[in-house]
Amino acid sequence: MLKNRRLKIFISSVQGEFKQIRPDLKAFLLGDAVLHRFISEVFLFEELPARDQRADQVYLDKVESCDIYLGIFGYEYGNENRDGVSPTEHEYDHATKHRKTRLIYVWGSNEKKRIPKMRKLVKKAGGELVRRRVEDFNALTSEIYASLVDLLDSMGVLRVPPFDTSVSQGATLKNLSRKRVLWFIETAIRERSFPLKPNTKTEILLTHLNLLENKKPSNAALLLFSANPQRYHRTAETKCIHCHGTEYRRPFASQQIYSGDIFEQADLAGDFVLARINREVGVRSESNIAPAVYELPPDAVSEAIVNALAHRDYNSNASVEVRLFADRLEVWNPGRLPATLTLDDLRGDHPSVPNNPLLAESMYLARYIEKAGSGTQRMIELCLEAGLPEPQFEQRSGSFVITIWRDWLTAEVIESLALNDRQISGLKMLKVEQQITTMQYQSLVGCSRRTAARDLDELLDKAVIQRLGAGRSAYYVLARNRAITLPIVP
Repeated sequence: MLKNRRLKIFISSVQGEFKQIRPDLKAFLLGDAVLHRFISEVFLFEELPARDQRADQVYLDKVESCDIYLGIFGYEYGNENRDGVSPTEHEYDHATKHRKTRLIYVWGSNEKKRIPKMRKLVKKAGGELVRRRVEDFNALTSEIYASLVDLLDSMGVLRVPPFDTSVSQGATLKNLSRKRVLWFIETAIRERSFPLKPNTKTEILLTHLNLLENKKPSNAALLLFSANPQRYHRTAETKCIHCHGTEYRRPFASQQIYSGDIFEQADLAGDFVLARINREVGVRSESNIAPAVYELPPDAVSEAIVNALAHRDYNSNASVEVRLFADRLEVWNPGRLPATLTLDDLRGDHPSVPNNPLLAESMYLARYIEKAGSGTQRMIELCLEAGLPEPQFEQRSGSFVITIWRDWLTAEVIESLALNDRQISGLKMLKVEQQITTMQYQSLVGCSRRTAARDLDELLDKAVIQRLGAGRSAYYVLARNRAITLPIVP
């Protein structure tokens, strides 16, 4: 089927029921780091321009010319023709007639909700080939990814299998922690109504999650459930660095390297950050535990770290790095965005194109990852709700970097305020020391007390700083949660 050309895939489903799933799935197939090298076309009927040709003939011609028929059978059956057959069933029958490779995914498990004719189609497909059930987009992409990788491998075109499906030499089921497996099953049942029983055997779990290859755990299984995945993948760790100021410079205030499975790494790295940022403790008005408000939204911190662990390039010699500065948090993810996504796409609705689909699916089941493609938008919402600027997304030195600002005074905002060099130096000191007196400002910038007073008064007028205390005890701190308004650049 595949010699010197690439695959053509026909996506078949009821268009209305899967209106957003269909284009998102196409973006996933064409954006995946491995699959896109073997796929030339993903056909969606709704993307065809208007033409003077019968619709049914157009999609049947596309079925004949495709290499793979990918069917998503949901609850609806679709519009019927004169013979009472929907386009989805017509396409399936046509693919069967022309001996196309058929991959069928049954959406949902509520059979009472499924239209009778669709139940009949599901049963017909089940009698002819293996089909997989899915409940959401994460599971769908995970199953399709596993099926296509297996197909490409059987065709002998995968010289190097994808990282998450590959098996490390010498790894066996004995290398997995039964304790972590049981924790995962219990967590997935609680968080996502996972269908397996709490005491399910490890081998059955891995088979269900597509994490087993010839009865050996895949790399994804080792990262998820091994007590020591670094034995096989040395750089599969998270480095956390707390810097003294606003620059990445030794000596560091503190540094930790976290190993273990990626769930543990995510938890420990998040705790590292929260333990080193400012927090305000409220009053016990509603419970015995006083609420704590962190200067950075904890969920945004967690999202950035988990994003890096789930989507990083594990073939890279670099590790995930969490860098905490006086004015910002940076999370470095070795790798690049998929070709189908731009940095601007991350700020709006966009499809999920995980670099490690099997890894991402398990993290979703444990609720470490939320709805597909929503992580970056959630980070933006959380930061804006906290009065902080939007996070910054960028490609830097071969890594995808997320920056979350600890205050609203970003470099862009400071530039817009038209401050002098003395004031800019004073703000840098404030970010590190948290407070400054007039005398300290004088000493830092080398000016008279009168000039220092004038500079600080101007910063007060611009609502950049606040004065606390009175007389000789007065000192200045950065203003918090100031409305961020930048000048319009013509």
